[in-house]
Amino acid sequence: MSPDRTEDGRKRIVLVGASGVFGQRLAAMIARWPDVVLVLAARSLPPLEAVAADLARTRPAARIEVARLDRLDPKGLAALGAWAVVDAAGPFQGQDHAFPRAALAARAHYVDLADARDFVAGFEAALDDQARAVGRWAITGASSTPALSHAALDAMTAGWTRIDRVEAAISPGARAPRGLSVIRAILGWAGAPVRVFARGRWTTRPGWGDPRRTPFPGLGRRWTSLAETPDLDLLPARFHPRRDAVFRAGLELPILHLGLWALSLLRRARLLSTLEPLAVLLGEAAGLVAPLGSDRGGMVVSAEGLDADGVRRLARWSLCAEAGAGPHTPAAPAAAALRALLDGKPGEPRATPCVGLVDLDAILRELRDLPIRTRLERQDPDTPGLFPRLLGAAWQGLPDSVRRAHAGLDPVTLTGAARAWGAPGLAALLRRLQGLPPPGRHATSVTITPTADVERWVRRFGDRAFASTIAPARDDPWTFEEAAGALTFRFAAAPDPGGFSWTFEGWRLGPIPLPRAWAPRIRARTFGAASKTGDGAYRFRVLVAHPWLGVIFGYAGRLTSGPLTSGEA
Repeated sequence: MSPDRTEDGRKRIVLVGASGVFGQRLAAMIARWPDVVLVLAARSLPPLEAVAADLARTRPAARIEVARLDRLDPKGLAALGAWAVVDAAGPFQGQDHAFPRAALAARAHYVDLADARDFVAGFEAALDDQARAVGRWAITGASSTPALSHAALDAMTAGWTRIDRVEAAISPGARAPRGLSVIRAILGWAGAPVRVFARGRWTTRPGWGDPRRTPFPGLGRRWTSLAETPDLDLLPARFHPRRDAVFRAGLELPILHLGLWALSLLRRARLLSTLEPLAVLLGEAAGLVAPLGSDRGGMVVSAEGLDADGVRRLARWSLCAEAGAGPHTPAAPAAAALRALLDGKPGEPRATPCVGLVDLDAILRELRDLPIRTRLERQDPDTPGLFPRLLGAAWQGLPDSVRRAHAGLDPVTLTGAARAWGAPGLAALLRRLQGLPPPGRHATSVTITPTADVERWVRRFGDRAFASTIAPARDDPWTFEEAAGALTFRFAAAPDPGGFSWTFEGWRLGPIPLPRAWAPRIRARTFGAASKTGDGAYRFRVLVAHPWLGVIFGYAGRLTSGPLTSGEA
């Protein structure tokens, strides 16, 4: 019997850092596998025993053991009889490759969650000869960066003949657990010179510099800045973009994100040599203001280039994690890599970053039971018409009635009837001021008049009229904005059965962004008539409610195309 297997044929996986933020999540994923013994390892046994007790309550398929092990002094590693060793402890910034060497010396596969640029950059040269000699894999960066970002880009750009620009960004929720090693890692490069491929050449920019608001589908716009991760080297090396290859990171709360940016200026001015000594203090400060944020985090990866036919394309993949599920995401690529090793999929062993080894589906499979939503979008930016462009390939599958209404090329008027409802009191006053109908059934018409890339909408409910303008967002090719008076609401168009939905992304008063927490809850959907009726009708449902006011307005109706009469445009 092989020393890395038990009597019943299970393979032993030693998880170092199992009591940490990401280690606990990875342990829960591995514990579902019946063909392994999971050895939880760290420097202190009591936290490991607590993790083991939590796993026991889930009735794990794997057998669970605990062991004391210090990754900086791994003398007892060989005695654990590991088939694979996983390092989820970190931090990896400034570390050498002694621990993966020890794992290979023990004839075990090695996988880590490293996001340190220097560690990953030197990994292959330091370990490849040893990995090949012992016939074991050494895999680094099995985390959100670079493994997940590359898997998303592989799926997005399959068949493309040219890539012009790639960008990835992550933003955890403010209430997400904050590991001290992660805070130290960020502070290690914040304000320091970072080498990045931008505008077609290698240049140097300050870490945590260039703060700007980045759209995260499902989360709205959050502040992000340049982050030093392995992707800054690997994205240009694998995808050969002609213009940019950027990785950004952000903190949900502006006070934290911009506060760290302000501190980074001290290092840029050489008033401080590093921000790392502030790690504990800043971690405590983040904990104090965390209740002002959410437990929702996300990731977005985008690309621009030419497809197989030489047509200009935009593609975007996004992940939105709800209810504190975000910290599971960095652990999923490591779980997918281990599963691939168990199933004998990767091929001839070597030392390598975790790029191109596991595909996007394999990674997302490890997150399948969590409140995490992902979405892959593609569009041709040269397509005429706002909604045909936003919906991309999904546009052609929409019912004729929806495509006629939203083609965005010629004026169109739809007529029919709608039923309206809403709360009394202040909500009723708001409806009156906006020209929206009172509760009841009303003769209804909608006139849409495109002008260049802007559409003017006039909705008439009986003797009331509500006008707005709809236009693409100037700073985000994936969203559009509807302006009514001083308020502007931002939406994404998402394919829906028989039509598409308007997904709320944010709002502002004039040029001033407003907090999403204050926003009304908006649900809007436009769709064709059910296929059984075959009546060619255009249908819509809209609901706008607010926790303080109740239903401000809601309406649903059925319209058909009609001729455009003079004066309606």
